[in-house]
Amino acid sequence: MKTIFSHLLVFLLCAGASAEECQPSRWGADDEIGNANLVTPQSVLAASELVTTGKTYALGITIDADTPAFAPRGLSLHVVQPGQQYGKRPFPNSTYNDDMFVGWLGIGSQLDGLGHIGGPDGMFYNCFDGKEIAQHTGLTRLGTHNVPPLVARGIVLDIAALRGVPHLQAGEHFSAQDVQAAEKRQGTPVREGDVVLFHTGWTDAKLDSDPLAWVSAEPGIDESVAHYLAQKNVVAVGADTWAVDVIPPVDENDPLPGHLILLKDNGIYLLETMNTGPLVRDGAHEFLFVLGQARVRGAVQMIINPVAIR
Repeated sequence: MKTIFSHLLVFLLCAGASAEECQPSRWGADDEIGNANLVTPQSVLAASELVTTGKTYALGITIDADTPAFAPRGLSLHVVQPGQQYGKRPFPNSTYNDDMFVGWLGIGSQLDGLGHIGGPDGMFYNCFDGKEIAQHTGLTRLGTHNVPPLVARGIVLDIAALRGVPHLQAGEHFSAQDVQAAEKRQGTPVREGDVVLFHTGWTDAKLDSDPLAWVSAEPGIDESVAHYLAQKNVVAVGADTWAVDVIPPVDENDPLPGHLILLKDNGIYLLETMNTGPLVRDGAHEFLFVLGQARVRGAVQMIINPVAIR
């Protein structure tokens, strides 16, 4: 009983603190896109100057029904030939395939929208109340369909190389101090409006060889990294892991703190399961980042395949 009371007290205190700390976005009380407001014609032109070779990198992984995902997420794909049973043809000169997708949009490489994570009081980015915006048929505010094309300077910070290992271990976290060391080591400082990716080596090492281990835990950022990047005023933060945050968490009573700090408190997007291996192997630490996600109205997350152009 004492333990239950202690947890209840912590919950109530956190809820009260969250309610007191809720502040409208600096972009205005009606803003739904957060730091995507930093993407401007001027910033896009500046980022385009990073293209020197024209080489492109797909940052999304290939997914299928066997792709491990945060439970209970999954997917099922069915290819069908409507109206073509028993040799029947829909058109005199052709036949065709269609596909039906049944699944979760938060699987594989994905964009976490600003309506994904709220505080214990149900308040989301820009003080939007979950009980008012979260309908069974989709979010009425903060849906990922609102996110404009994200075109920005992208950098990948190689934390595995910084630690001198092929990959970080499950539960191994890194701090803002490590991030600053990686910036200096690579000569790629974090700037306002950036998309910042982290390479831990986790997906390259574990996704194919041990998918259960890959999805059961992961290396990742600690709370200080989220605060640091929020202060830097970036647009999005991603990693070659399925949650960006370290799992198990540094504090078991504070899981996924980066989600709350970045998404809820600062309007900064998360990019999960980014395919960073090819970038670091080529030494492509700075690039033009381009993302135009599918615009499904009211979606919380979206399967994505961003492109890095060097």
